[in-house]
Amino acid sequence: MLYSSDYETDGNTFKSQKKDHIVIVTFKDDFMLRSTDLSVRDRLLDFLSMVNKDDDVRSLIIMGSSEKKGCSEYYDFFKKILKKELGHLALLRMYNVINQLILKLVSLDKLVVHGNRGAVISLFLNLSLACDYRIVSENTVFSNPCLDLELLPKGGGPFFLSKMVGTGKALDILLSDKGVTADEALDAGIVNQVVPDDELEDALFEQAITFAEKPLRSVIGIKRLLNYNYKGLKEYLEFENEELIKVFFTSEGWKELLVCR
Repeated sequence: MLYSSDYETDGNTFKSQKKDHIVIVTFKDDFMLRSTDLSVRDRLLDFLSMVNKDDDVRSLIIMGSSEKKGCSEYYDFFKKILKKELGHLALLRMYNVINQLILKLVSLDKLVVHGNRGAVISLFLNLSLACDYRIVSENTVFSNPCLDLELLPKGGGPFFLSKMVGTGKALDILLSDKGVTADEALDAGIVNQVVPDDELEDALFEQAITFAEKPLRSVIGIKRLLNYNYKGLKEYLEFENEELIKVFFTSEGWKELLVCR
């Protein structure tokens, strides 16, 4: 197996490495907070641009943080805004970074395999929907903490889900207050594989290899054709920001709930 030092990085937000023709990116914890730093955004987007330009890279694996905090990351972020440890500008920055990351993932001329495990909040589910193939461990549960705070989920969830599973099923997922298990996500078609937790990394790499072995021009063309349906994504994400900010500034429920936590 060949390794490339050009892709060996270990920063505050993500770490990466290249094995053969596959680049592996693993996000670190507190992504919401770290994404308010514009230098973090630039490093991540520049890295993905480098990957996209490298013809030797045939596919990309993105993994969620193994140390993620689940719903507590979401609550902690908004507590910092409530206590004015973060200003409202930080919220706007986070929203815009997510927008740019989603658009970048969709536009990559590489097939992106996403992996996750454990407690996954709606933001990271939505980021995975911008990827091309999703594998989760059997202990994965997708939850939507924004419902508790009377806020809206960020990351294009309604856009992707309505196209993938239909409006009715998307509504069930977006309004679920019980969480969506790995098997339920598989049945709904929002993940492609469910594997035992100790087999997740191997399954991701095996799938990435399968994609890497396909003719590159065919892969690029098929991805572009599949994503033609996403041509309104940029406008949607801008509209989503407007709705998120509108709800954020008009709802008092989130403030009351956070004070009690």
